[in-house]
Amino acid sequence: MKVNVVFLSMRVPFLILTLACVFLGASTVVASQSAVSLPLLFLALLGALLAHISVNTLNEYFDFKSGLDFETVKTQFSGGSGALPKNPEMVGTVLTVGVMSSISLLVIGMFFVWQYGAGIIPIGITGLVLIATYTGWINKHPFICLVAPGLGFGFLMVAGTQFVLQGEYMNLSWLVAVIPFLLVNNLLLLNQYPDIKADANAGRNHFPIAYGVSRSTVVYGVFLLATIIAIVSYVITGYLPVLSLIALIPMPLAFFSLSGAIKYGDKIGQYPQYLGANVAVTILTTLLLGVSLIAGG
Repeated sequence: MKVNVVFLSMRVPFLILTLACVFLGASTVVASQSAVSLPLLFLALLGALLAHISVNTLNEYFDFKSGLDFETVKTQFSGGSGALPKNPEMVGTVLTVGVMSSISLLVIGMFFVWQYGAGIIPIGITGLVLIATYTGWINKHPFICLVAPGLGFGFLMVAGTQFVLQGEYMNLSWLVAVIPFLLVNNLLLLNQYPDIKADANAGRNHFPIAYGVSRSTVVYGVFLLATIIAIVSYVITGYLPVLSLIALIPMPLAFFSLSGAIKYGDKIGQYPQYLGANVAVTILTTLLLGVSLIAGG
């Protein structure tokens, strides 16, 4: 039971997104005809997973302590895991997992500083700041909260993975990081819809609370179109191979999610197929983009 509570608090199924982002970062290295060190790739993946686990467990801890966990309506994709309200005696353990994950991430970061110098420090510091402030501070600032998820999973994970495999940054990794940046922002944005009232009561002030569902849905649509434009423009300008157009295949799922947001607004949590499609398009597009770089680079 205790192990199950910890795994639920980690939100393990969502860790697939981390795998996809690290894979995309590694694919830019392969596309540049550079060798990929498997031990370094493992450390990069471990660090990224620890960062994601830390965010999830600390978020679960603070949502439980604030009482928010008792107000949200749980869905498969939003509202938290619900593990701590059912097992309050595990709150200390979940906090320990979150803190120890951050400490372990810091140790890995120090190794990469020793390996390559100060180049990784900006990404490392930004990542730790995101982890430490996401629940308590970022969620109270609409525009920062809007882009923080994409910053972490897109730019930090993709470019960070590429850097620790090569010891220097490539323009390609920053360019392709734009894709998960936009998609992950949309992922978290839509997942906030079902929790608007509960989040507002708990003192949060993310984008849907501050500007409403209608404007948030417009933002979702803008990010979606920007994703498509970015992929097509990168192919046209030669930054990506023509094969990278396969990353557009999952886009109908995003339009399906957009239609759900337009139709149901903050009631979208009652129709999980729309939230599920939003998760799927984020992961599949990122993976297909990575595959296209490896196969068509």
